[in-house]
Parts: sequence; structure tokens; C-alpha cells
Amino acid sequence: MRDTVMEIIERIGNERNISPEVLVEAVEAAMVSASKKMLGPGVNVSRASMDGEGGAFRVFASKVVVEEVQDETTQISLEDAQQFRAGAEIGDEIEMDVTPPDFGRIAAQSAKQVVTQRLREAEREMVYGRYKNRIGDLVSGSVQRYERGNVIVDLGISEAVLPFKEQAFGERYRVGERIKAYILDVQRSTKEPQIILSRRDPKLLVKLFEQAVPEVAEGLVTIRLVAREAGRRSKIAVSSSDSNVDPVGACVGMKGSRVQMVVQELRGERIDIVEYSDEKRRFVANSLKPAEIVSVDLSPDGRSALLVVRDDQLSLAIGKGGLNVRLASELTGVEIDILSESELQENEQQAKAQLQAIPGVGEQLADLLMEQGFFSYEDILELGVEALQTVEGIGAKKAEKIVEEARRLYTEMLEQEEEEAGQEELPTEEDSEEEPAPAL
Repeated sequence: MRDTVMEIIERIGNERNISPEVLVEAVEAAMVSASKKMLGPGVNVSRASMDGEGGAFRVFASKVVVEEVQDETTQISLEDAQQFRAGAEIGDEIEMDVTPPDFGRIAAQSAKQVVTQRLREAEREMVYGRYKNRIGDLVSGSVQRYERGNVIVDLGISEAVLPFKEQAFGERYRVGERIKAYILDVQRSTKEPQIILSRRDPKLLVKLFEQAVPEVAEGLVTIRLVAREAGRRSKIAVSSSDSNVDPVGACVGMKGSRVQMVVQELRGERIDIVEYSDEKRRFVANSLKPAEIVSVDLSPDGRSALLVVRDDQLSLAIGKGGLNVRLASELTGVEIDILSESELQENEQQAKAQLQAIPGVGEQLADLLMEQGFFSYEDILELGVEALQTVEGIGAKKAEKIVEEARRLYTEMLEQEEEEAGQEELPTEEDSEEEPAPAL
């Protein structure tokens, strides 16, 4: 039995860094459970032990010393008890060897099962202990297999899962290829520790730049903000703690070598690197790179901005499907609207024409009103008489007259719009004609 149990326990315990005593205790506990099934529920099995020399297992049960035995499984007579232990008295508990026949084979099977189970538990704890404090780290592994859309990644000492929802858009992984991923979470489970990976998390971008750019790893360059649509495009805002270090240039590298390392790892995902600025107007302009910005009109609360670009820069600023401006808004926290210079000019002409429609407002006064933020009837009604009086050449009476006329024109405009909308909804003569019933 020693060859089949004890030596195996000692060897495996040493190999897996598990105390053999712990394994023996686990095996003995399993023996108690197995012997109870063999001996029946009435037997009060107290313990099982393994002979350290021979490796044989023995099972012991407790019996109570009584004057008259009524249940042989739990009781023993005083005369018989004194043969086991001299001086035994009524009411004492005597521990007796009740090892079932053929228990050696059962013991070996149970020992194998228990050792296997404990090894799995120990390995789970080892993996959990190794990775529980590594959430947020970058790891590298090889693609092992697919399971219901999830990718199982071999990390060497354990497997990790890259869920479908954490995979970047358009990425496909071949079995055996190596990938880098961000440790999103580590969960303790009844099977194996669940190491959850991500290729979608924006922090993956930060970790990859830490590997590719020494200045980022050393803290000279800081990635302040990240906006990412994984698999398509990302923007990062960087700053430098050293005036002699260009943060954008450091991340781009000579001839784009550093940023290309990250792009290749992300399967061609486009990455825009812009300089961070505490001055929001400048930061918003930077965020639209590589588009060139003509002007930035930031709202007083800093939550929205109107950017003007040259006509040939409009599509570049907006990006395919609006992706560039959407990421810029996410990066800066500012709602961004973009106009081309020609669109702005057209809007200004329309606004000026509307203001000049107000009696008493000529071209020069319309220009002054627009300089003060009055572009429509709604603006005049919203800002009111007091705001109008701040415009050069407008006194209290003229301001009241402008507001009165603006209200009249605004009302007429709304009525006309309602009338036109109603006419569009009316059925035409052709629409009202009944179609002939289909032939039967």
C-alpha cells in the first residue's frame, strides 16, 4: 500500500508544494466517508488513519460501554470493553477497529480521488494568488481554442478567457498565435480561477504605450485621457513633465516607429496622439487632429463648442461616420459641432438677412448685433431689452421696438411654417382617388 498511496502522496506533495501531511489528512477524512457507506449509517465511525510504515488504512468507530447491549453497532458490554481497555467503566466510549473487508482497494481509489481533488484546489489557489493582484496588468498568451465565441488564452501556468464582448471590433484570432491583453478581472470559482481578459478596454492602449515608449514607462510623458472605439480608431491626450520632452513626438517615435508597434498589436487600429492642454479651447482644437482648425467658439459653460474648418478639411475633421469628431468629444468632454468656412458664411448671411428684416435694423446695426451674439429672432426674444441696450446705438425705446417687431416676425414665421407643414400633410387629388378593387 505504501507504494501505491504513501509514496505517491509524498512525491506529489513535494512536486506541487503541498504538505504531505495535508494530503494525508484529506485522505483520512475521505476514508471516514467511504467506510460509513460500507458499514452503514448506524456505525459511529470516529476516524480513519494510515499506517505510516505499511501505508494500510484502518477505520475506527466509537461504542458506548453498557450493562446490556441492545445495539451492537453503537454499544459494547463492560466485559468486552475491558478486553480492549483495562479499567473501562459503564458509560465510557471505546474506540474499536472496524475496518471493512477489502478496504485496501477502496482506500486506494478514494486516496487517488482526494489527492486529485486537493491538487486541483491547490492549483486554483496558486493561480488565484498569483493573479488576484495583477488586475490592470498587461499579459501575453497564446490562443488555445474558442468556446461559444469566447477565446481561451494559455498564459503558461493557467488559462484565461477573452469574452466576446471584450474583443475588439473586427479582430479574429488564430489558434496558436500570441496576443497581448489587459487583465480586467480575476474571479474565484469552483472550477478554476476565472482570469478575464480584454482587448477592448482603453487601458490596454495605455499599457501598450508603456511598453513601446520609455518616456511613458518612466513617467516623463503621461497619457492623460483616452477615447477609443476598439478595432477602429483611438485618440490619446499626452503631456510631459519635462519641457525638453515633446510628448507627442516621444509617443510617435522616429518615423512613427513607436506608435506603429502599438498599431500592429491592435491589428491596424488607427491612433491619433494629441497634446493635452488645461486651456480647453486649445485642447478642443488639438483633439480634432489631424484636421486643421480655423477657429473655436467655446460656450460660456465650456460644455459645447463650434469649430470652423476650411472646406477641404471638413470631411477629415468629421471622420468616417462621424468617428473623429465623436472621439474628440469623448476625449475632451465637450459637445463639438463643426462647420466649414462656406457653411459659416452662408449661416451668417441668413442670420444677417433675418435681422435686417426687422424694421429699423440696417446692415451696420445687423453687424453690431451679430458681434454681440444676436443671430435670430429667438436670440433677441431670449436675451431681451437689457441685452440689446448694450449694443452701440440702441437705447431703451429702440430696444423695446426691436423686441416687439422680432416677436411679431417670429410669430408670423411660426404660423407660416405650420401652414406649410399642414399643406404637405393634405392628400393630393391623386392620393384621394380610390384604387380599383383587385380582381377575384
